[in-house]
Parts: sequence; structure tokens; C-alpha cells
Amino acid sequence: MHIRLVTADARIAALEAPLTRSGFTVEVVRAGAEALRDLAHVDFVLLDLDITDRDGLHVCRDIRELSDLPVVCVTVRTEELDRVLALQAGADDCLVRPFGLHELTARIEAVARRLHGSLTGQPPKTIESGPLRIDLESREVRLHDQAVPLTRKEFDLLALLACRPDEVIPRRQILQEVWRDIQPSTGRTLDSHVSSIRRKLGSRDWIVAVRGAGFMFGRGRKE
Repeated sequence: MHIRLVTADARIAALEAPLTRSGFTVEVVRAGAEALRDLAHVDFVLLDLDITDRDGLHVCRDIRELSDLPVVCVTVRTEELDRVLALQAGADDCLVRPFGLHELTARIEAVARRLHGSLTGQPPKTIESGPLRIDLESREVRLHDQAVPLTRKEFDLLALLACRPDEVIPRRQILQEVWRDIQPSTGRTLDSHVSSIRRKLGSRDWIVAVRGAGFMFGRGRKE
């Protein structure tokens, strides 16, 4: 996910490094005018309402006029009215500083999930790829119409990859989204879960490892 972080505050700009370690691509811009540039190449906007060159609420409104991109605002303003104004300006969420990285990433992911469904119609309830069928509501996986018994984390991992079939998802991002862990300590756990899913599906080709990058859904075909 490509996040545009709009801030002139060095403390907020410093979020670039931990967000990148969490698997996001982060672009920092320091002016309101830059926030509106090439929005087609951005997946998410993290907007500091307290930027100095323009009123942050106006920037939020301008983004919303140009795009349906998810927007999360951050601010030092603690009054409820300020958060209400941000939401009325088109923000999907608003965080009051200070906040932790875990809360920020959880808010980003929650907004992205919610907005993905609303922007594309109803989110899919099932994913089908050849003989494989993944039911996201019942959390059931069937291959050649035979039930495949996956653990909770195995299902979450397979569903994450299958929902983004043409995307290589970094290892750290998988750990964050499936295990809620931004540390690399569970890397072996990820590998063991991938191996278990491949074994249960009868092929390594359903999950493709991309050296030095992460994993992607393989659709069961040999590359």
C-alpha cells in the first residue's frame, strides 16, 4: 500500500521509517499543494491537519473532491469539534496525537478494508480460482469440492493472499495483518504456515515465494 504522508512536522515525518518496516510504501510531502499531486498513484493519505502552508481541513476537502482515496487525519487538537470537522471535511478517521504505531497501523488497515468494500460495491463473499473455493464468511476452504481443514491463522494467511492475487505482499506486512506483529520474530511461524497450507492444498503452486520480497497467491499454476 502506497501511503502519502502529508506533514511539515519532523515528529510525524519520522513515522516513515516504522511504517515502511511494517510493509507500507511511504512518501512524505511537506505542503498542502503537494498532497494533491498525482493522487492516482497513491493508495492512502495520512494528513496532518496542522500543516503550516494551508488549512488542513481545506486540504482534506480538496482531496475528497478529487478522489475517493482513504484519508486518515492526525492532529494535536483535542476538542471533539475538531475531530467532527475533520470527518465532515471528508476524512475517514481522525487520530489525536500522541498515538502509538500499533494504533496507527490498525486504523489504516481498518479504514482501507472498509473503504475497499464501499468503493467497489459489496466485498466478495467467496474467492474462486480453478478448483479452489474460499468462503470468507463461513471461513471454509474447498478444493475440488472437498473441504480443506485449515487453522484460523492458515485461513487468514491464505485469504489475505487470495484477496490480492496479483500483488506480492511483503513478509512484514503479512506478519502485521495476520499476526498483528511488526517484529521479525515470527518469521519462522510464517514459513511453517505457508508450508502447512501448501501441504493441505497438495501443491506448492498455490502460494508463491518471491525471493527477497514476500509471497503472492499462485492460483495453483506452475510459473
